[in-house]
Amino acid sequence: MDRNGAFLAVCVTATAAAAATPEVRQGDHLAQFVWDAADSLFCADDLLPLFRAEEIADCTMERMLGRSYPAGCPVRRSDLRYLIIPHYDGHGHVRLGEMVCNRAIADDLVAVFRELFRGGYPVERMVLIDEFDADDQASMAANNTSCFNYRTVAGSSRLSRHALGMAIDINPLYNPYVRSVGSRRIIMPQAGKAYVDRTRSDIPYKITLRDAAYKLFRQHGFKWGGSWRTRKDYQHFQK
Repeated sequence: MDRNGAFLAVCVTATAAAAATPEVRQGDHLAQFVWDAADSLFCADDLLPLFRAEEIADCTMERMLGRSYPAGCPVRRSDLRYLIIPHYDGHGHVRLGEMVCNRAIADDLVAVFRELFRGGYPVERMVLIDEFDADDQASMAANNTSCFNYRTVAGSSRLSRHALGMAIDINPLYNPYVRSVGSRRIIMPQAGKAYVDRTRSDIPYKITLRDAAYKLFRQHGFKWGGSWRTRKDYQHFQK
């Protein structure tokens, strides 16, 4: 890794013939594991054993320190979990995603994303927000799905549910946060402005009440920001 925590590994394409259920460990360069979903040899079931939640290893904590886990962070390391999550990226590939969350929802997230994977649900990008120096705006603009980030709610001094690892943002570029303040409308990320009109049928990765992600997260007791009355956070599920 370079000093910013970004992985330097070059992505390579693998087939199921090369590795049925490859051996993956926390700290591996997950970007190297990429499968062609259309390959006749690819079998999604071979990757199901990779779904798991683990305690935060030293190598992961090093990536988080000073970023999503700033100095003085009151959240105990032991209360967090590192998840490995295979996912379809919506571009014809299957990748290994990673996420840090609160241990209280770790099993929920593993179960939800396992079912979404079985259904071929697309999640374009899933890397630790530390790859963006814990910059939520940059992560959202890159359509990165993430969970834990010790930070306040944008524009306030109130801690976000992300600060506890109890909220997740999914495909945030195409499912933006929208709030009206007087005559001004706040949209985050700003690049998601084109996707604020939820009547559009051509929005990729769009979360709606009929969406598989919505249904599964609700089954596991999560609330959806897209149902809030005074603001809309279409990317956001929290518990």
